[in-house]
Amino acid sequence: MDERRQPSHYHVGMRNVKTAIAATLCALLYLPFHRSPAFACIGAIFGLGTDMSHSWLSGGNRFFGTIIGGLIGMAMFRIHICFYPDGSTNLFLAPLLFLGVMLLIVACRVFKWPGGIQPGGVVLCIILFNTPVETYISYSLNRMFDTGVGFAVALLVNLLLPRERLVRWLEAAHMRKPNQ
Repeated sequence: MDERRQPSHYHVGMRNVKTAIAATLCALLYLPFHRSPAFACIGAIFGLGTDMSHSWLSGGNRFFGTIIGGLIGMAMFRIHICFYPDGSTNLFLAPLLFLGVMLLIVACRVFKWPGGIQPGGVVLCIILFNTPVETYISYSLNRMFDTGVGFAVALLVNLLLPRERLVRWLEAAHMRKPNQ
């Protein structure tokens, strides 16, 4: 029988810890202001990569997509309420969604950020189909801001706690523990 240790699928690694730290920091930043930290936490979770370049890519996708999707969503919803001031859901939203998705894809390609298409599409759909007329602008701006905060926190955590530093700290702490 092979006695080599098999890797565990339940291993908690450095990235797990840093992701939890980033999300928790977002919650701690928001809760004193009685503001929901949900989208900042999501931005932090998406933004925490294995290293800074991965964080820039994955968090940037989320942040850039949210900005583009939010701006296009606001424009499409504005067009919608010009014809339907109560913001009611109706068939006119379908061509606006089509146009919005096309604009989103083109914008993400122009800015060379194709990973922003999916998160941008999510924001676009939420604005068009699930946001009241009274709050569609503030909702959109808040999603952009919150995602930016989460992305910034993730970058900060990755910058201040690179894997090498955490490994050194853990090794030093392990060496200080008395042998058991």
